[in-house]
Amino acid sequence: MPAKGKHRRAKNNPLARRFVAVSTGGAALALPVFGATAAEAAPNAVPSAAVERAVTSPVTYSVVAGDTLSKIARVHEVAGGWKKLYEDNRKAVGDNPSLIHPGLKLTIGAKPKPKTEAKTAAKTTAKAKAVSAAPAERADRSTRTSLAPKPVAYANNLDGWIKEALAIMAERGIPGTYEGIHRNIMRESSGNPLAINNWDSNAAAGTPSKGLLQVIDPTFRAYHVPGTSTDPYDPVANITAACNYAAARYGSIDNVNGPY
Repeated sequence: MPAKGKHRRAKNNPLARRFVAVSTGGAALALPVFGATAAEAAPNAVPSAAVERAVTSPVTYSVVAGDTLSKIARVHEVAGGWKKLYEDNRKAVGDNPSLIHPGLKLTIGAKPKPKTEAKTAAKTTAKAKAVSAAPAERADRSTRTSLAPKPVAYANNLDGWIKEALAIMAERGIPGTYEGIHRNIMRESSGNPLAINNWDSNAAAGTPSKGLLQVIDPTFRAYHVPGTSTDPYDPVANITAACNYAAARYGSIDNVNGPY
């Protein structure tokens, strides 16, 4: 029977030896994650600074059969889990993080860009957008300017008077067509803006009918369209007032086919 002595078995410390397997083109390099215990530390142990560099420096991992991003992230203790691993390797993995194949190279522990570098990149991007947007904005203003309605020059004749009156009527919501206006003008005045009726009952009452559509003064004043001349002989003012009156009484100048 061997002599009694103190043969205390060293307790295994689960944190004493932990390694990260790194692919180096076929050979596996075991890098300690935590320093050994004092009892196990060897004179040539890797300095703590070197260990820190090994842990924090990005490493390349080659996917093997049966691997998943979750498994790899768990084994290599990736901060942020499989989502961080996927984010760092999205270009290599593709759009589906569930599909990784053996031989795929993954970078583990990718370092974030320095803040100053990120800020510079953001400023550069913003400046580029501002520069590219400036010509577009100028072009947009140019387009808006070119699309602005230009003043229309109407001919100083019956055709021009009717067209100008129709434009004003459209703005005011007064119904009427070119044909309806022209037909009634030719019946009432034959297209003479200075025509006046001095023989009918209106004339006998002291309010003769005037202008292209033979409007009496009270009617002209009551249905005068703002923005037009106050002269009842003015062709455009006479047409718009008469059409305004016809719309109120008959629905439209188009419905007038005789004395009104």
